[in-house]
Amino acid sequence: MYEFEIRNMTCGHCASTVEKAIKAADPQASAVIDLGAKTAQTKLDPSAINAAIETAGYPSSFRQI
Repeated sequence: MYEFEIRNMTCGHCASTVEKAIKAADPQASAVIDLGAKTAQTKLDPSAINAAIETAGYPSSFRQI
């Protein structure tokens, strides 16, 4: 499992955009988005997911949890 810290994710629209970016990177993706903590968790390839989040306009970093 990987947790992504997503800077600049401040509203529901942002969270939806991040979730769509993750799904675009992998249609089988399942992600848990926490707007309050500005995080997303998923079990998928962290490099591909991180790139998708950043391409959507949200700087992010990840760590294995």
